[in-house]
Amino acid sequence: MFKQIAGFVARRIVCPLKSGDTVIAGERFGMIKFGSRVDVLLPLSVELRIKTGDVTIAGETVLGEFPQIGLEK
Repeated sequence: MFKQIAGFVARRIVCPLKSGDTVIAGERFGMIKFGSRVDVLLPLSVELRIKTGDVTIAGETVLGEFPQIGLEK
C-alpha cells in the first residue's frame, strides 16, 4: 500500500488510480513532482532490500521481498 503526499511549496501529484485499483510489480501508477513524497507501507514480514539514505529509481529499485514460505521442491 502507498500514499502520495504533496510537497509544501509546489503541490503536484499526477495519479490516475482510484482507491481499490490493482497494480502489478513495476507498473507505473502516477508521478509526484516538486518535493512531494511517497510513503510505502509494507507488512512486517517483508525483508527490506534498501536502507535509509539509499537512492531509489522508480520502477527499478527493489524495496523488499516477501519471504519464500512453503515452496520447497
